[in-house]
Amino acid sequence: MQRRDAGIAALLALLCVVAYAPLLNIPLISDDYPNIAQAETYGSLSGLPALFHDAVFRLRATSYWAMYLLWQAFHLRPVAYHVFSLLLHIANTLLVYRVAPGPRPLAPAVAAGFFAVHEGHQEAVMWFSAINELLMFFFGMSALLCWKRNRPLSVALFALALLSKESAIIFLPLLLILPGAATARERSLAFLLPYLFLTLFALASIAASHATSFRFSDGSFSLHAPFYITWPRSYFRLLWIWGWIALAFLWIRTRKLDLFPLLWMGIALIPYSFLTYQTAIPSRQTYLASAGLAWLVGQAFGLLLSSFGGAGLQPAKARWARLAPALVLLLIFAHNLGILWIRKRAQFLERARPTEELITLARSTPGPIWVRCFPLAELHAREAVRLGAGRPPSVLIWSETEAARSSPTATFCHH
Repeated sequence: MQRRDAGIAALLALLCVVAYAPLLNIPLISDDYPNIAQAETYGSLSGLPALFHDAVFRLRATSYWAMYLLWQAFHLRPVAYHVFSLLLHIANTLLVYRVAPGPRPLAPAVAAGFFAVHEGHQEAVMWFSAINELLMFFFGMSALLCWKRNRPLSVALFALALLSKESAIIFLPLLLILPGAATARERSLAFLLPYLFLTLFALASIAASHATSFRFSDGSFSLHAPFYITWPRSYFRLLWIWGWIALAFLWIRTRKLDLFPLLWMGIALIPYSFLTYQTAIPSRQTYLASAGLAWLVGQAFGLLLSSFGGAGLQPAKARWARLAPALVLLLIFAHNLGILWIRKRAQFLERARPTEELITLARSTPGPIWVRCFPLAELHAREAVRLGAGRPPSVLIWSETEAARSSPTATFCHH
């Protein structure tokens, strides 16, 4: 059993590497620079008081700790940051396998393999600033895995999940729907009290940040958002295309559906359904919900394999019947890997290009630079120049009046 699980774990890790290794040389994105800069303060031991007094960022503490350690060890080597995200994705893929319901090892292994290469949540792995999604998933799923094995450790991991992202509060209802996760006594209020207390504390912290958090003040998140549009639309998009195929196959073959993965997806999307700037949840924020999608695909594949076992068929037809599941699996992987390697890689390179060009110019220009147009925030540009080129943020000039006084030696414009 242990040897088999070790082999499956190695295969799943290999799938993660195959999916994301071609993307490890992508530069950091503009948002990464101010986040790393903030980690210089909040990530250190001396910065702990300031971090935990900040009602906005204390619920993302694990991200700052990770960024600080990476900055201290590797400074601004993008590959190190992307490798760290990939290692977290590998760990999370193994958790999808361990937590998955269904007969082992087939359905859980296929589910985890699908999760490893699924392109729908790629932003959580490819964009380093989305590391909070990976950390929240890792600690939250680990807490679920330890629910019956080691309750004190489970509570500690649950607390770390809540310190990874505000949306980790959704792990409380997810814990309750996990098949076989707990007996009736273990679902009682007394048994759940530590998890409930931590969740309420996190909710209180979110409420305390309402007046100062940019997530509320800029209007990007609101309880008055059209969640009744965002949630169903995002649910539909999450299932496309392999989820819908899996649902159709399961219904045609069995006339019934396992509600657990469907409930998991729906519940996991709830915290992100109150966005105001768009009516589709960004791909990085579907990372947790994608575990339910992966389990659904795993269940369908297990049924497909049993349906095409070749029993009772002539030898020639039996061989083709046994090949059918392998061909389906190959098609699923080719579809997802193709999107990751070709389309998504090109999109991230394009996102990184303006910042990379500005850093290159700052490294080669001794004097001030007049930034006449830049598609991103001024803060992003200033921190990118400071961290990436080793020059003070004041080297960038943003107004025509200041440019007239400073006589800039270069001009930068990128639409």
